[in-house]
Amino acid sequence: MFETPDELHSLQALLDTSLSGSSSHLNSIVRPAESTLDAKQIVRVCQGMCTLAIATVTRRGEPRISGADGHLLHGRWIFGTHRQAAKARHLAARPGISATFMLGEQLGIFTHGHAVPLNPEGTSSDPTWSTVRDYLVNHYDGDGDDPFWDENVWYRIDPSWMVAYSADPVGLLDQQASV
Repeated sequence: MFETPDELHSLQALLDTSLSGSSSHLNSIVRPAESTLDAKQIVRVCQGMCTLAIATVTRRGEPRISGADGHLLHGRWIFGTHRQAAKARHLAARPGISATFMLGEQLGIFTHGHAVPLNPEGTSSDPTWSTVRDYLVNHYDGDGDDPFWDENVWYRIDPSWMVAYSADPVGLLDQQASV
């Protein structure tokens, strides 16, 4: 777990605000203390790499979805892609993004926000980049000098909305504890 108490508090506030402002339909499905996870539980479930479905928008306003390795660090999703990938071009022009992490029918974490490049090409990096990069190099058992790190752009999603659904939160967390 990389989250500080302030980051957990901020994530919990986002979760609470997002759910309270959601449609009656969503609120009939995702019910606090019944079919959702709190910030601490989300952080517990999202250790290591999580496969995200990332949605971006083309210049014609058409949605595009693709997969990406996601990492929940400090209460925010981090993901990367090749600098020449379509999603990198979409996000450079239109940083609005949606991301979903799902574990079958057990868990769905849905996030909307803006993608912030952590290591943009030709400009100074985000102040958190060196810490994030160290985590990623360690996670992927990589070599920090590998050209892979320069060929890819990594993003942090600054969320404006996030909801976590689980049909059986207790069972999901028990399953995570046994892993």
